[in-house]
Amino acid sequence: MFPRAITAVLLMCAAAMAADKHVCARPAAAGTARCHAHVVTDEKGAAATTSTPAGYGPAQFRTAYKLPSTTAGTGQTIAIVDAYNHPNIESDLGVYSSMFGLPKCTTANGCFKKVNQKGGTSYPKTESGWALEISLDVEIAHALCPNCKILLVEANSNYFDDLLAAEDYARTHANVVSNSWGATEFTEETGYDGHFNYPGKPITFSSGDSGDVVDYPAASQYVTAVGGTVLKLNPDHTRASETVWSRTGSGCSKYEPKPSWQKDTGCIRRTVVDVSADASPSTGAAVYDSVPYGGSSGWFKVGGTSLSSPIIASVYALAGNGAITIDGSYPYLHLLGLFDVTSGSDGTCTIAYLCTAKTGYDGPTGNGTPKGTSAF
Repeated sequence: MFPRAITAVLLMCAAAMAADKHVCARPAAAGTARCHAHVVTDEKGAAATTSTPAGYGPAQFRTAYKLPSTTAGTGQTIAIVDAYNHPNIESDLGVYSSMFGLPKCTTANGCFKKVNQKGGTSYPKTESGWALEISLDVEIAHALCPNCKILLVEANSNYFDDLLAAEDYARTHANVVSNSWGATEFTEETGYDGHFNYPGKPITFSSGDSGDVVDYPAASQYVTAVGGTVLKLNPDHTRASETVWSRTGSGCSKYEPKPSWQKDTGCIRRTVVDVSADASPSTGAAVYDSVPYGGSSGWFKVGGTSLSSPIIASVYALAGNGAITIDGSYPYLHLLGLFDVTSGSDGTCTIAYLCTAKTGYDGPTGNGTPKGTSAF
């Protein structure tokens, strides 16, 4: 047996390592996806809740990324695609908006709409992990683009067939589509790319949370693949530093062809990612969710590339340039509108830049994080 002092140290280390956990369970079957949210946990490993917000809110994100907060985004609709139902999402968004002084976003005033994957109002069953994911996605979209309308499209399940049916509805009823889910790459994936090949509709996908591993659909050449960072702020909310989140997905696709607008030479196929934003649970977002997760409800602190994807989708909406966006290439042509992230890694790669940040393009953070809206 270990001496008591050593045991105490081991327990402290274990607690530190268990500072956050996956919100959604690992896919139990082929053809299913996992949401990419991570929730901060307490010393017992349970999701930590507080009576008031504990993470970053609208002011922090807008200031750090130099985003407008006046009339930008008016006339834009951000679609959120997730699996399963959140029965209280409209009222939870109301709590979030009230806490942070945001405009109301309701069905009654035309700002918010929830539909199933066919556009109807017969909703799927509730699943607590995906409900927390939905809260994150919807609340962050409203936080960064308070003048945007929000369309939540709920897929019947986390099977790709259902999620892609929801995707098809979303892209035909919104200006920008945000997705915070995926699965490790598979041989048939290019056969699904047609669901994203729609010029004039920016589609963001979280890159995953398994380090230097490529997820799909983030690997599709027709989407903006969004990686994750650790965003630290000054007291006035300006950006103090930004490094790679160690679990952000990145790398060289096994199956997707290299798009013409990617010029890196260490990967002969599609390189993931394109751009990035805050994803570390330690610098995560304050999220309100009334659906009990692990027996608790209230304010959670949530990160993962599930956070960075709606951030980037919201910046696309703020920019209002979706109609001229063909694919994920626009940020590559407007590098002055991005903060270059140059430190940190999500693994050890033979081709170093695929998982280690450097000056210019790299796998974990792509071309960088938003510095205003001009890169979108």
